[in-house]
Amino acid sequence: MESTFSTPAEAVLQREAGVPGLLTPPEDLDRVYELKRIVGFVRDLECQRVALQFPDQLLGDARAVAARLEEITGSKMFILGDTAYGSCCVDVLGAEQAGAQALVHFGPACLTPPACLLPVAFVLGQRSVSLELCAKAFEAQNPDPKAPVVLLSEPACAHALEGLATLLRPRYLDLLVSSPAFPLSLGSLSPELKPLECFGRRFPLAPGRRLEEYGAFYVGGSETNSDPDPDLSRLLLGWAPGQPFFSCCPDTGLTQDEGVQAGRLRARRRYLVERARDARVVGLLAGTLGVAQHREALAHLRNLTQAAGKRSYVLALGRPTPAKLANFPEVDVFVLLACPLGTLAPQPSGSFFRPILAPCELEAACNPDWPPPGLAPYLTHYADLLPGSPFHVPLPPPESELWDTPDVSLITGELRPPPAWKSSNDPGCSALTPQPQLELIESSPAALFLSSRSWQGLEPRRGQTPVTEAVIGRRGIAIAYEDEGSS
Repeated sequence: MESTFSTPAEAVLQREAGVPGLLTPPEDLDRVYELKRIVGFVRDLECQRVALQFPDQLLGDARAVAARLEEITGSKMFILGDTAYGSCCVDVLGAEQAGAQALVHFGPACLTPPACLLPVAFVLGQRSVSLELCAKAFEAQNPDPKAPVVLLSEPACAHALEGLATLLRPRYLDLLVSSPAFPLSLGSLSPELKPLECFGRRFPLAPGRRLEEYGAFYVGGSETNSDPDPDLSRLLLGWAPGQPFFSCCPDTGLTQDEGVQAGRLRARRRYLVERARDARVVGLLAGTLGVAQHREALAHLRNLTQAAGKRSYVLALGRPTPAKLANFPEVDVFVLLACPLGTLAPQPSGSFFRPILAPCELEAACNPDWPPPGLAPYLTHYADLLPGSPFHVPLPPPESELWDTPDVSLITGELRPPPAWKSSNDPGCSALTPQPQLELIESSPAALFLSSRSWQGLEPRRGQTPVTEAVIGRRGIAIAYEDEGSS
């Protein structure tokens, strides 16, 4: 009976941790991990210590890749296999601790600028793409050869976009090919020829053209995964709603209209904005320490919540998990300050007891001067909210009438009160009102939440509990204690 519904205690105690084996044959390592290009990168910089960052799914190849690079270059290689946050971001903190002079990032990457100037090389991978099937799928979904369309792909399929465009350009006249936004050296491009850079990609737009005029054809994903990955979600949320957006499986050529999925994502984000407007306490999760301008963004969000009359806590917990966030029941919503891919990572349904928002959604909830839904762009990177960005919207002054505009919650149906700090500027409330007794005017949200609970923890009862000798407790593990028998 025990083996049917649970694992025997002996099997748990005798279990050995497995070592991940090689995921790639040794003869394919040079091609899959582009070792020739990485060797040139290390030799050009004359680096003696190099950090290699692998995601969890590629750690099986880490030892073989590091040994091969050390043998060819003679430099010392350090494997960074455990990142404090998302594996898509460059772990500059781990590289600095290893004293590395450069870093090589393997696997999917968000391509956000790092916080420090460290030479970085990216190896996105090369997933096989059936160009003929993808070309036929593109022609089936785009019958008009004059319609403007841009080719997009997941990071591992970016190598095949130029080959796909070669098959399509004889017929399609307005075809744009995107490319990953790898870091460029200073002075590599003149300001006149600098392409548009957004969504972690570069778009070589012609003068006078805008990206909002183009439809999208995305190569990537799979037929079995119904939920879009963070990279596709970033594109669906930020793309022009009126333009068509199709995705194509690179293996089978099966296409899917992502318009319905984009509508669901936007509706979900509008719901999160309403939750943020109803919230009184906001938890700001520090989801990155290696991306540029994260300190400025954190200060901006704290100022934003204070102006809206909300309390905020800054929490540095590493990767957010339901168990970690459950320790803060007084927090109404959490805002994850991370890279675009980390912010939009899919969350298991019903796992977190409070919703997790993106910085753009908190901006829309707390800034009364933010454009209404349908007119405001969905910004996937928090740097776009800061001063100096073309999308930055400053807060209105305290005396502005926008703070007193009546607002009704679309979730509870109740009228939201104006920010608490606005009442102090009211001349009718400047006189002090005597109180008959001393009262606590303001308390922390955590203390107020604790006082409202029916159970507030064990009482100390010092001096009231009799002193007894310590006794021997149970032995074994929780699945089967020694005194429970074999039943």
